[in-house]
Amino acid sequence: MSVGKKIAHKAEAAKGAVKKLIGRATGNTRLRAEGRADQFKGNAKQAGAKVKDAFKH
Repeated sequence: MSVGKKIAHKAEAAKGAVKKLIGRATGNTRLRAEGRADQFKGNAKQAGAKVKDAFKH
């Protein structure tokens, strides 16, 4: 997995965490849910990359 993709996955998870916090602070449930989804996607992509890397080596 390239370094660029790893950074992109971490950025997606971080973006989701920020969205979730903003949604919680403002009481916007839609934004909070979007943040949770983005954070989950970023974390899932990171986990998939780790599994792929484990099988490569």
